[in-house]
Parts: sequence; C-alpha cells; structure tokens
Amino acid sequence: MADAAGVSRGTVSRVLNGKANVSLSAETAVRRAVAETGYVVNRAARSLVTSRTGSIVMVLSEPQERLFEDPNFSVLMRVATNQLADRDMSLVLMIAGDDGGRDRVARYLRGGHADGALLISTHAGDPLLDEIERAGLPAVAQGAVLGRESVIPYAAADERGGARAMAEYLVDQGRRKIGMITGPLDTPGGSLRLEGFTSVLGRKAGKQMIVHGDYTQAGGESAMRKLLQNVPDLDAVFVASDLMAAGALQALHAAGRRVPEDVAVGGFDDSAIASATRPALTTVRQPLAKVAEETVRLLIALLEDEEVEPVVLPTELIIRDSA
Repeated sequence: MADAAGVSRGTVSRVLNGKANVSLSAETAVRRAVAETGYVVNRAARSLVTSRTGSIVMVLSEPQERLFEDPNFSVLMRVATNQLADRDMSLVLMIAGDDGGRDRVARYLRGGHADGALLISTHAGDPLLDEIERAGLPAVAQGAVLGRESVIPYAAADERGGARAMAEYLVDQGRRKIGMITGPLDTPGGSLRLEGFTSVLGRKAGKQMIVHGDYTQAGGESAMRKLLQNVPDLDAVFVASDLMAAGALQALHAAGRRVPEDVAVGGFDDSAIASATRPALTTVRQPLAKVAEETVRLLIALLEDEEVEPVVLPTELIIRDSA
C-alpha cells in the first residue's frame, strides 16, 4: 500500500486511522491507492498494534421485547451506527435486561472485546455498572445514570423542564384534576419527569394522582385504568412516554371517556407513535437523534483521553389533538 501511494508506511497508518497530521496531497494519494488496489484494513492486525478493537458495545438495560416495541431505541441505534461508521467503527448491541443478560455483557467486556460502552436505559443500582468500572472501560450514558451523574458522562434531553412545560400547559388549559403516569423511578425519565410535574402541581399531585408505569403500551393501559379508579373525575393526565400514552388512550376509550373533551392526554418523546394515535398526541419532543449524536461524541472524546462534560438539550412542547 505504501509503495502504491508513494508514501511511507507511517503516513498510510495515519491516514487509515484518521489522524490529523497528514498533508492533503499525501492523504489523497493514500485514498487513491486504497480505491485502486481494493485494500481492506485487517482489523485483527490493527488491534494487535493499537490495542483497539474498533467496536463499541451498546448496552440496553431492558427486556428484549422492549427493543422492538419502543421506537426510541431504533433511533438511538441508527444514529450511533452511522456516526461510528464514519470513523470505521462497529456497533455491537447487547441486551442486559435480566441477570443472565448482565452476566453475558460483563463477560464480554472483561474479555476486552469493545473499546467503550454506550449505556441505554440504565437503571440506578444496576450491578453491571460496577463491572464496567472494574474493567476500566470508557462509558457514556444516554440519559443520566441516577446516583452516578458525576461519574458516568451522559447526554440527555431536559427531562425535568419538558415535564414542567407539559404540566403548565395542562393547567393553562383549565384542567384541574391532573394525574400522571410515570416511568420507572430508578430511571431519569421516571424520576426527573415526575419532579418536573410535581414542581407545577405541588400538593395537587397527591399519591392518588400518580401511578407508576413501565414504559410499555400495556403498562400505560393498566396504569390508566388504575388512575381512573383512584380519581373518577380526572380531567387530564400526563404520561411519561408516548408508548404508555397510547395505552392510556386505549383505556380511556374503553371507559367511555372522550379525549380531549373529558380527559386531556399529554405524552413525552414525540416518537412516531405520537402522530399515529387517535387523537394525535400532544407531547414533549425530545431531540433524540441529537442526544444520540452527543452520546457518541462524548464517548469518542473519552477514547481520545479528552475531558468531557454532561450535555443536556432543550425539549419542545408539541400541540396536537389530545390536549
């Protein structure tokens, strides 16, 4: 390859590894030689020299079925895969939704098969976090890991601010009996969205007005039925994800409640589901693609021994027909 390009082996190596200290003419010569010879990088050989695998593991800490039910995960995977491909790196998805899954991920990481980890939907107290720390593996989370915000860098939407905006909107619409269906409280989306909601409703957000869900459509439907039992005269509900909100709409329709005439419904995410429900869902848009981009950017920076800070991106209230 060096002979074909008319440059040194060191120059070829710097070009193929994306280093910056290469002249434009040398880089052009190497790229032309790659195209003409059909050269393909030997990843195994590169790994022996650089101690890098060229792979990043994405760890999803949810049951496998949620990967296919929740459209947010496909956005995160697509964006991360594309960004890493631009750097000639691969993404490996691993599910750590139970003890068996966590054990498999831990063995994989201990084996040195990945250069870093992208953590998705990580729950507070997850024992896998200790394994990652012991392995000394660079890791970045999509959404803060509760209790480890100062230890594990993260990129996230403004969960608290988005929930506050939705609660204020429902109050401004004249709704007085406003309930909430939360996500799991050991996740930032569960905890911080609840904080944003209660910061507006105060004492009105009593225990009867709040039911905990699990980010699934079935969970949202079940939680909505329970909320109607707790508060029969409910006139609005903020649901902490669009997928759960779709389930809540089903429960309301089954109970004979008109949306939004009897009960206004607000969601969170602005996923593809939000515009597909009937009525279309008023929701909080989180810039999920941008969050994914920032998560990968932070991890790449860690791999290059750079200092990083958490990134929190603004949300936007999207008004549709459900509220």
